[in-house]
Amino acid sequence: MRRNLGHDQAFFLPQREGGRKKEADAREGRVERSLDTLIQEDLGEKPYRSIEGDLRTGLLILCDHAENAIPEPYGTLGLRPEDLNRHIAYDLGAASVAERLAKMLGAPAILSRFSRLLIDPNRGLDDPTLIMQVSDGLIVPGNAGLDEAAVATRINRYYAPYHRAIEHAIDTTISAGKPPVVVSVHSFTQAWKGLPRPWSVGVLWDKDPRLALPLLEGFRAIPGIVVGDNAPYTGQLKGDTLYRHGSKRGLAHALIEVRQDLILGPEGQAEWAKHLAEVLRKVMRLGGPLHAIELHGSYTDGMQAEAASGGKPAGKGMTESIRTELEAEAFRRLVAHLRGRHDVQNIELMELAGFCRNCLSNWYQEAAAAKGVAISKEEAREIVYGMPYETWKAMFQTEIADKRRKRTG
Repeated sequence: MRRNLGHDQAFFLPQREGGRKKEADAREGRVERSLDTLIQEDLGEKPYRSIEGDLRTGLLILCDHAENAIPEPYGTLGLRPEDLNRHIAYDLGAASVAERLAKMLGAPAILSRFSRLLIDPNRGLDDPTLIMQVSDGLIVPGNAGLDEAAVATRINRYYAPYHRAIEHAIDTTISAGKPPVVVSVHSFTQAWKGLPRPWSVGVLWDKDPRLALPLLEGFRAIPGIVVGDNAPYTGQLKGDTLYRHGSKRGLAHALIEVRQDLILGPEGQAEWAKHLAEVLRKVMRLGGPLHAIELHGSYTDGMQAEAASGGKPAGKGMTESIRTELEAEAFRRLVAHLRGRHDVQNIELMELAGFCRNCLSNWYQEAAAAKGVAISKEEAREIVYGMPYETWKAMFQTEIADKRRKRTG
């Protein structure tokens, strides 16, 4: 594996042996260096790196796609070197932002040391994109036709040790008396299929709102940036890192995505690390609720958990609560789909289907009013558009749409 990073540090972790002094030290965040007995990669390097931090921060920072490194036995997976410098191989700028953030807050961090093309640690083991054979239209020859043994080798040498390191850090922090808030740092491309992405930063989350909602509020207070709520991606991905270490363990968590063109150089990386640090400092002052272990579940768990709760039957194998959740999920997917189709104008939707994004916004506002919740037209539109309506119009509404709108009144 590439050896260009000199930050292979061990956590200052409390040892688990008895003794009142050691227990007191752990509670106070005074911890001792522990031996790392996790499985090593074949060249003797760990497939992750850790940054020391104070357990008293109650915060753990992750970076799943920190590097584009591929171990020597795999060559370049049959790709050109320049392909490994693209987003398909790692999240450009994310590692530096995560490292700077950890140091600013004095928090521990864990960063991967292998390319997502080798195996993606932010996917479940049963996810078909765990090892990509085609990524962004590019065939990855070294990933084609892998047998079960080859897949198991990558899991055992890279994927599993990374996740065990996260589990170990979480267990240690819980033992010290403060379940950690888990923040994962990623980056996203400034355009997708030729369409620009307007968001400066996005907060991805699932069912647990404890961290995500205050983060969204904090980012929206920063002048001059556009904030994505589960944009440009959704945080509802079964088996991903935060599902495994956040949702399943009842820890407050969120994934922060920063647009890559904003963090390609040291200046931008420092600026955005500062933004993240300032917002997280404010959010962490909420204290108590963030450090409680609460099992909110996941929207990706589907009917299984809901069915166990009972309720009025609404058809074979379905309850009213399940029906409501399914309808809500269908709405979320429709909104996410429309957010990604900036090329489709509202006037085209009206002509072909008799509704548009503004209709959805109005229905959302009316539904809220029926429940006694006051939401303005502008707020409802931002929920549907994923950004202020005027921003969307300036960026995506075409002259053709304007002319057609004038003709049709």
